[in-house]
Amino acid sequence: MAPRRWLNPSLPPTLQGALLFSYLNAAVSLFGMLLGGTSLVGLVLRLVLLLGGVGAYGMANEKRWGYQVCLVVALVYLVLQLLFFWLFPFVFSEMLTLLFSGVLVALLLHPMSRSYQRIYFH
Repeated sequence: MAPRRWLNPSLPPTLQGALLFSYLNAAVSLFGMLLGGTSLVGLVLRLVLLLGGVGAYGMANEKRWGYQVCLVVALVYLVLQLLFFWLFPFVFSEMLTLLFSGVLVALLLHPMSRSYQRIYFH
């Protein structure tokens, strides 16, 4: 049985970056949940981001479901960030969040990431 790991140095740089961004999103989401004070919509969004952390763990262990979970979570988060940015266009912190969620999607959809997961993930 192969050992489980949180990080995988054999992944290409694009997938390593996506892995770290997904873990970072999950950690910030968990920290926000522990601080409390969020609405029901904020709680659901934080739980979705935590699911992205679970997907990142699967991706670190070269599981195809982990890549798919990360991709779906990143796309949902990007669409929600675009909607929020459209409603409130001049919030600087949301511009940065939108930028980082776009980078995460770009890293996951990069041709190097897609071909690696198609060949090596099981």
